[in-house]
Amino acid sequence: MATLLRKQHVHAGWRDYLELTKPRVVVLMLITSLVGMFLATRAGVPWQVLLFGNLGIGLCAGAAAAVNHVVDRRIDSIMARTHKRPLAEGRVSPAAALSFALVLAVAGLALLLSYTNQLAAWLTLASLLGYAVIYTGFLKRATPQNIVIGGLAGAAPPLLGWVAVTGQLSAEPLLLVLIIFAWTPPHFWALAIHRKAEYAKADIPMLPVTHGEHYTKVHILLYTCVMFAVTLLPYAIHMSGLLYLVCAVGLGARFLHWSWVLYRDSRPHAAINTFKYSIWYLFLLFIALLVDHYLLLNL
Repeated sequence: MATLLRKQHVHAGWRDYLELTKPRVVVLMLITSLVGMFLATRAGVPWQVLLFGNLGIGLCAGAAAAVNHVVDRRIDSIMARTHKRPLAEGRVSPAAALSFALVLAVAGLALLLSYTNQLAAWLTLASLLGYAVIYTGFLKRATPQNIVIGGLAGAAPPLLGWVAVTGQLSAEPLLLVLIIFAWTPPHFWALAIHRKAEYAKADIPMLPVTHGEHYTKVHILLYTCVMFAVTLLPYAIHMSGLLYLVCAVGLGARFLHWSWVLYRDSRPHAAINTFKYSIWYLFLLFIALLVDHYLLLNL
């Protein structure tokens, strides 16, 4: 009762609403969106598209994250990693969070329709619904393959950035989506191993909970191999040059190393270290793509 009374007297601040948007995740998504924009053209990206396009994508991503907070508030209150989130502690009500998400989504889509094109706006809406409704509302609790199937929504930002500039789909941005799609399972399953007990307590069927850690480690290693092969395709189709190839091989080899360490259980804290490296891996891989793109343009 005392805890409940404390929660009722806590007032939400702007930091609580910022936390609802999962800003660190959104920043990584926007980096891939930016790279998609710059790779889409040999000329410069118009500043309106660059600014308002990414702002629109970011607002919609933040809206999806806020819905995730609402749907997962019971789970968040159980898990050590998330128990201090605004809804889990009662600082923000579900109704307020959903209203906030609606405002973000409407504002984001309005910006995309005004400053980019309809295809970019509708694809962004589809990504929002895919994460907030299909993954969070259904897949997360329905199958241990939740992150594989639902990962497509989280892989969309480079495609959204590309389409915001060109107004059309092509093979190149779909390949960028495929890279993130293949990266997502080893990235998230490493965290799931580290947080296995918490997912089990929250009754979420993550792969380590339903099939065990060894099975998950095997699949992390296999997906990392697939991801490594996929990251070589931009060079194979002449989308990128030698600099990107060298970076992709080096970064991928390091990811394979961590996956092997995790599989062999040869170091303490291998799961969380693999997870942390995977974040830097994706960031550096897309930066390498971008730098390589401009080097090729200047040759």
